[in-house]
Amino acid sequence: MDSELNKDSGDGIVLNGGTDGVFVSHANRTKLIIDTDPGIDDTIAIFMAFQNPEYEILGLTTVFGNLHTEDATRNALLLCELAGCPGVPVAEGSPEPLKGGRPCVADFVHGSDGLGNIYLPHPKTKKSDTIASEFLVEKVSKYPGEVSVLALGPLTNLALAIKRDSSFASKVKNIVVLGGSFFALGNANPAAEANIYGDPEAADIVFTSGANVVVVGINITTQVLMTDNDLLELKQSKGKHAQLLSQMCEFYRNWHVKSDGVYGIFLHDPVTFVALVRPDLFTYKKGVVRVETQGICTGHTLLDQGLKKAGGSNPWTGYSPISVAWTVNVDGVLNYIKQQLMTP
Repeated sequence: MDSELNKDSGDGIVLNGGTDGVFVSHANRTKLIIDTDPGIDDTIAIFMAFQNPEYEILGLTTVFGNLHTEDATRNALLLCELAGCPGVPVAEGSPEPLKGGRPCVADFVHGSDGLGNIYLPHPKTKKSDTIASEFLVEKVSKYPGEVSVLALGPLTNLALAIKRDSSFASKVKNIVVLGGSFFALGNANPAAEANIYGDPEAADIVFTSGANVVVVGINITTQVLMTDNDLLELKQSKGKHAQLLSQMCEFYRNWHVKSDGVYGIFLHDPVTFVALVRPDLFTYKKGVVRVETQGICTGHTLLDQGLKKAGGSNPWTGYSPISVAWTVNVDGVLNYIKQQLMTP
């Protein structure tokens, strides 16, 4: 990725990092905050975001999930440096779910360093003095209606931002969430997907906040598989981060073979980023989504499709609908991701 992508050229234009030579006005770029727990597939999505000239990255906020929050912050700082944008602020988020307790982390999926056990040097930059929920509120308040949030981990920071500022939900442009497993099995357990399971109370707050929320569940993301042949193509490409990502993905791929019996990797976070930038590659259903917060189905996401018109209220009644990804153009999404990763 070109290190100038996130910099103003002096005359208010930024060169597209792709091959089409398009110039994008600085003023026309969408402002984006990435809430993340990097994470191998988070890393892929983050590099794609930095490479996309249509987005101005206001900052990264960190949360537990793939690893503990402190380690997520370290990785986020490092990824900003590797992307050539060390000045992008990284605001550390909550170390635990809303109800407290030590979070479960997925080091068995992403390695003890979160990046496939390749143990990169520590970042030279430091985290922001502002905590994640405060950072989210400040930026959304400064640019009402202009800031998108890409939420790639548990939704604790977003829920805390909503609690901190009751107008947050109405001021954020949209929140695109990787989470849930709609009418399909989860990956934390049969009932729940890992990000929602990590903080179900937070997810329920975000989904019922009235914000413009788009949710991409693993019922969608597990349809987009980067096969061994695709990974070899990436390794042999001249993509800016191709070699680094190839090293990371070895650990991730081997876990997929053992866990899911697939020879390749699921692209959960990158697919969710594509839903932000290319929503035309998906179809959606709108409805109220609630999250179970207790019992054996904790973390289960259930969409009210509005099929039953019987009278009376229920726990879904009175809340604003959100958009749930329903189908995906698998080839279109995979080709978009590969093109982004393999562009020099």
